[in-house]
Amino acid sequence: MEDRLNRHDLSDAEWDRLTPLLPAHPRQGGRWADHRTVINGVFFRVRTNITWRDLPPCYGNWKTVYNRHRRWSMDGTWEKILDGLRAGCDEEEGAEWTVSVDSTVVRAHQHAAGARHELPADIPVKGTA
Repeated sequence: MEDRLNRHDLSDAEWDRLTPLLPAHPRQGGRWADHRTVINGVFFRVRTNITWRDLPPCYGNWKTVYNRHRRWSMDGTWEKILDGLRAGCDEEEGAEWTVSVDSTVVRAHQHAAGARHELPADIPVKGTA
């Protein structure tokens, strides 16, 4: 089962390219969980659209993966990593890259869906026809 889960994880070549772009482990506090395991956990969660709590144990504690993803989203680390990966790309190709690690659905109210504000001219107003 675990081989089936890991088939989309980062390859060694991908990891070698990504490693210099990652933030250093903090000097204070406890040791961080391995970046590679956590990033693979984020990728698995996004790919499968599961809840964080359903993350398979091979990616470590779900809360660790969630907290690192959230922290890196808020402090701009994901954008810095993407910018570092873009540096080796063609100008035309790299400009179209975007970060979409996690997204949400935004719904508009039914009245914001382009309904007419006035009756069309060819429909008679009540009492004038």
